[in-house]
Amino acid sequence: MPRADSAVRNTLFFALTLGGMALAAGTIGLAADPPKPVPTHADVSYGPSPNQLIDIYLPPNGSKPYPVVLWFGGIWKPAKHPARLDYFGKANCAVIAVQTRTLTEAMEDKVSAPISYVANDACRVVQFVRLNAAKWDLDPRRIAVGGGSQGALPALYVACAGDRADPKSSDPVERVSTKVTCAAAYRSQPTIDPKRMQEWVPGVEWGAPALGCSFKESLKRRDELLPVISKWSPDALLHAGTPPLYFENEWGLTKPETVEETNYKVHSPAWGLGFQKLAQKAGVVCHVKYPGHPTEKYQDIWDFIVRELKAAP
Repeated sequence: MPRADSAVRNTLFFALTLGGMALAAGTIGLAADPPKPVPTHADVSYGPSPNQLIDIYLPPNGSKPYPVVLWFGGIWKPAKHPARLDYFGKANCAVIAVQTRTLTEAMEDKVSAPISYVANDACRVVQFVRLNAAKWDLDPRRIAVGGGSQGALPALYVACAGDRADPKSSDPVERVSTKVTCAAAYRSQPTIDPKRMQEWVPGVEWGAPALGCSFKESLKRRDELLPVISKWSPDALLHAGTPPLYFENEWGLTKPETVEETNYKVHSPAWGLGFQKLAQKAGVVCHVKYPGHPTEKYQDIWDFIVRELKAAP
């Protein structure tokens, strides 16, 4: 019996120890996951579509009105991505995470130029924020736009398209200016022109169905699609009034061994360098940063946004 009692005690101790370890592991796991930031104003609608939503993050303290950064999410699936809340909060800047209608939604609605949904929403959200700036203590004169990867395309469209305000519109939002202080693009793709893509990054395939068809089909039909490209692609819309632009990539011009080739091509700094040449021809200030290629005036893309916002009138 003593041996049996001992075995029971050992088994019980072992079970309790495992339970304690599991509980501790669970506690550690919970503690290791930082809580998601809570928007000051969540899911604010800026249009009739359920996908036209913004989350507004105001600085915890500081002087008002706040300069504001509109950061765009996905263009294939609805998404909102608040950018560097810690950084912008310390710099006394508000952040707005923007969700737009998507290329997928446009295809379902049989829109001839699916990219128009994304681009029009990008303009509308700037107008909506500017119209309602006083309500949220925002400075309507200091609005920056940006995005990462696919999210940079709507930001660049807003910057390059010129002022889309329609003073005759019956919609008060559409009567407001779409002009912005600056635009920032992180590891991005700044064109929907299939020919230009492959000139900048040979072999890359990206952007379908922005033009309403597959990439290979858009390449074959490029001449036919030129009117659509000219109307909606940021590179085709560059003009002397385009505000300062900043591109940043985490990879250099040589693909890292650990990075898959398709991923590298889609996020190569060659996109930014190609765009920069066009911008310079148009008289537009355009910075490009990647490893081994710093920018003289700005430390990085975040420094660029803050300094441009604070320098704005």
